Amino acid sequence: MKSPDGVIEALRALFVRAPADALGALLAHLTKSRASPVQCFEQLVALERRERDERNLERRTKSATLGTFKALDRFDWNHPRSIDRTLYESLLELDFLKQGDNVLFRGQSGVGKTNLAQALGMVALQQGRTVRFTTLAAALADLSRQESVPALERRLRRYTSVDLLILDELGYLPCDGRSADLLYNIVSRRHEQRSTAITTNLAYKQWSTVFPGAACVAALVDRFAQHCHVVDIDAESWRKKEAGERSTAKERKRS
Repeated sequence: MKSPDGVIEALRALFVRAPADALGALLAHLTKSRASPVQCFEQLVALERRERDERNLERRTKSATLGTFKALDRFDWNHPRSIDRTLYESLLELDFLKQGDNVLFRGQSGVGKTNLAQALGMVALQQGRTVRFTTLAAALADLSRQESVPALERRLRRYTSVDLLILDELGYLPCDGRSADLLYNIVSRRHEQRSTAITTNLAYKQWSTVFPGAACVAALVDRFAQHCHVVDIDAESWRKKEAGERSTAKERKRS
């Protein structure tokens, strides 16, 4: 009969990914509780499944490049003058992903659009979905650097294959006609298949100002808006509010 260390080595040789210390603790528990063979297999499978799920989430989170953001339990829903909290919380159930619907977060700079989009992306990751977060400018620059059609096609898959693509800050930087074509290509390929979320400070009719002279803007808006949940946020800038609070606190301290 093999020793516990020998059993652990054999399991690792079979590509069981659970850490050796976790396997050792499980073997000790099973021995002490005199678990049946079925119970032993059940608990080993459960341990290995947890380990693989954690590694899978870690890999997908790294690929998603969500960055840092405020957790939803710290989001002050009383700060905005107007926001459809019920709509947002329904989005957290992720039914929109099953339909390939899109999401638009719209409001002035600093009102929490990006944070809510990132938090939605994290929920999707935790539910086993693939996500990619990027600013629109960074995505378009990345695609524009591709020097051949095959290279562009390969790089496009980075943005077309994920379950949820989050494009941040549409409207903050002007783009040329080729950039409009690239964005249309992404939205068109994902249309009714996979969900795209965009944050912007612009109404749909103003998108043409971001891509002056681009012929595809009307078609781009039409496809994106066809199945889209719009989260409008009317609020004072969080950054402006926090700067005011810091200034007030300093004045009180001086007084």
